[in-house]
Amino acid sequence: MNRNAASYKKAAILSASPERLILMLYDGALDAMSRAKTGFKIEDLKERNETISNNLIKAQNIFGELQRSLRMERGSEFADRMFGLYDFYTSKLNEANFKKEEAPIDTVIELFTEIRDAWEEMLSKQKVKAKAAPTASGMGVGEGLSQRA
Repeated sequence: MNRNAASYKKAAILSASPERLILMLYDGALDAMSRAKTGFKIEDLKERNETISNNLIKAQNIFGELQRSLRMERGSEFADRMFGLYDFYTSKLNEANFKKEEAPIDTVIELFTEIRDAWEEMLSKQKVKAKAAPTASGMGVGEGLSQRA
């Protein structure tokens, strides 16, 4: 990754809301799994196995981070279910890495993409709701402000 791209990525991460960071983690996991799948097309056995393994481990690390982001102390059913799903995904990726098979990765990608898309939809609905919320004065954001400030 070049310097400009790394700087941009760092700025995006530092300025993102916690909800947006979760979406970034989701995208990172999907990207890592996709790169692992491309490894199956590599002919050189060492490079093939390294590409598959390194990217599956990266996705598993992201699932671990997502588990740590859950607020388990609140005892919510949502957190319990998500924790279990992340465990399932990690287990399937272990299987894929051990057996060097694509099918478990495909299963995780299919199921996880649904959750990622639902999360993104929730975020976009929050944005719409936030834009539609009236201000106390009845004016929109920035209305009534002096241009001299």
